[in-house]
Amino acid sequence: MNQLPDVLIRAMTRDGFVKITAVDTTEITRRAREIHQTTAVATAALGRVLAAASMIGNMQKKEDGSITLIIKGGGPLGTLLATADPEGNPRGYVENPQVALMEKYQGKLDVGAAVGSQGTLTLIRDLHMREPYVGTVELLGGEIAEDVAAYFVESEQVPTVCALGVYMNRDQSVEVSGGYLLQLLPGAPEELIDRLEAAVQEAGTVTNLMQQGLTPRDVILRVLKDMDVEFLEEQPICYKCYCSRERVESTLISLGEKDLREIIADGEPISVGCQFCDVTYTFTPEELADLLNHALE
Repeated sequence: MNQLPDVLIRAMTRDGFVKITAVDTTEITRRAREIHQTTAVATAALGRVLAAASMIGNMQKKEDGSITLIIKGGGPLGTLLATADPEGNPRGYVENPQVALMEKYQGKLDVGAAVGSQGTLTLIRDLHMREPYVGTVELLGGEIAEDVAAYFVESEQVPTVCALGVYMNRDQSVEVSGGYLLQLLPGAPEELIDRLEAAVQEAGTVTNLMQQGLTPRDVILRVLKDMDVEFLEEQPICYKCYCSRERVESTLISLGEKDLREIIADGEPISVGCQFCDVTYTFTPEELADLLNHALE
């Protein structure tokens, strides 16, 4: 079992035509499965969304910016959501993590059917400006990689090839998880996208490549074997949640004086769990009263 730290790599072809991002998110997906207790098909879907969010998040130019990727496909999984910081550290959740096994055939998970294809993919870029940038496209099939590529083509006019994959063992543990994005830069010939799509098909699935022991760097070199690639950056990434007791306190204050007083009057401690991680914050009635008093000062 791979225990190496997850990694994100950025590269570019030396002709300046193709921008490349690739990730190994095996440990991130394992952590998400542990937190959310997801079934195999839910893990596979959430793992793909986390890998995509990681790569898109790393494209942010603003240091304290973030992206949120939301997929609502109408399938039994419900909403899938992942958010990532500019370093590419993601966190996320799936609305219905206990969906039963769904297979195209024995041994092949049917992620597309679990996600559904009658819905939308939404990308929110929060650059701490007055309003975040929000782009939404209709889903193509719910397999997520093709939907991410379609988003960039339709919403941002950037020809893109995306590959994502999570391989689940029979015991529902995660063997490998990762992906890559190939995007044409201004000035690149449009027919190059056909060449990239053919190269991706020839290389095989990202999970097959990773099961062979290939790192994200190796995967890039295998897929773009006929192109001269320059590697720009390699950095560790992890499942990273930014929740804190202070943030939960702010949320409780936002409930308003009336609701807080009703909670205090019940005389019982309350627990607030983070939707992204397995941390729970507990507040006694006395602590809630102090919180309310400070808010009213």
